[in-house]
Amino acid sequence: MQNDYDDLEILNRDYIASVQNSDVRRFNEILADDFCCSNPDKSLVDRAAFLKQTAQPVTITNLQAHDVTIRLMGDFAIIHARTSFTAPDGKAGCGRYTDVWAKRNGRWLAVSAHVSR
Repeated sequence: MQNDYDDLEILNRDYIASVQNSDVRRFNEILADDFCCSNPDKSLVDRAAFLKQTAQPVTITNLQAHDVTIRLMGDFAIIHARTSFTAPDGKAGCGRYTDVWAKRNGRWLAVSAHVSR
């Protein structure tokens, strides 16, 4: 179980870094084929739309995750955290996210995300 927890900590850091850096390549590796994301604007996007929006340069900087809680439940896990970032106008911003991960064929893959600001 500790290895799963360690793996999920790394994947969570990779996920946040991939958002900040528009890293579609890394998301291609860690998102399940049936991945869906609820965006802050209340839209629901599938994997293809998420990758398309991720490819666009982000306007925020200094994206960081705080108070990360990883809840392991067998072959799935839920990660809750809050975020902080700098908005394009230089003001501090914040939000929360919940990511759901499933262990498939021995690999953890993100199957769902919900982001709020």
